[in-house]
Amino acid sequence: MTAYNPAAQFDIKISEMEYLKTPRRTLMARVYQPQGNGPFPVLLDLHGGAWNNKDRMANAPMDEAAAKSGLLVVAIDMTQAPEAPYPACVQEASFGIRWLKAKAIEWKGDAATLGVLGSSSGGHVAQLIGMKPNDPVYNALPLAGAPGINSRVAYIATRSPISDPFARFKQAEKMKRDHMIKNSTTFFNPWEIIHQANPQEMLERKEKVELPPMLIMQGGLDDNVIPAIQEKFSATYRAAGGHCQYELYEGCSHEWVAEPGPATDRAHQMLKGFIAQQLQAGRKAV
Repeated sequence: MTAYNPAAQFDIKISEMEYLKTPRRTLMARVYQPQGNGPFPVLLDLHGGAWNNKDRMANAPMDEAAAKSGLLVVAIDMTQAPEAPYPACVQEASFGIRWLKAKAIEWKGDAATLGVLGSSSGGHVAQLIGMKPNDPVYNALPLAGAPGINSRVAYIATRSPISDPFARFKQAEKMKRDHMIKNSTTFFNPWEIIHQANPQEMLERKEKVELPPMLIMQGGLDDNVIPAIQEKFSATYRAAGGHCQYELYEGCSHEWVAEPGPATDRAHQMLKGFIAQQLQAGRKAV
């Protein structure tokens, strides 16, 4: 078992590289590499941005905090909905998982320990990949030279994930947030896909899915993805046989981790503690 002490402190090296060229643009990866002998557990970060904006830098403070505890963390760009709608970013996340499994050894990482961290819409993408790692649509982008590597993950860690995109859309309508409504209609095109690519509805339909251990960190004051959506999803995930650790952050909004403070520190510690639990339980991304 790869050793991991969430209280450890490492110096880290940060570097940038291309990980995928698409017909639209070159997508970049940001690598946070602990400086030590390793092997280090591996974490892939999928950024939020309502499927329509942001990039690999969106979650930099949490990525850096995780890496300093002895995790090899890699954050990747994903295509934004105005460039290409669903499933483009999900396919890139799947490719990113397989690419990182193949590359991890170069940075003293243990590919078998790979988990994903997803924020907001990145949490939605993480849930889709984690629950359907063998989906042929999601795995449509081949990884040259490594056809045998799969997209399975050891665990899913999320912050404010869009676990039910249709319920989140109805909330945007209720709040009269036109930009949020447009974000959804741009990404889910044709519109009916919002039900197909919906983790909550996938569970309710009793689809054949995998159920990796999941962490959901949710802001109590979030009026974008409201706590009731996460509570329902967590209960449904557990009822289907999965482990889901749901943590409510009272007094916090949708993106509370963007600002330093006790709640953000708590989120960093909770992420590291959750990962340590999964590694101690022997969870593998194989």
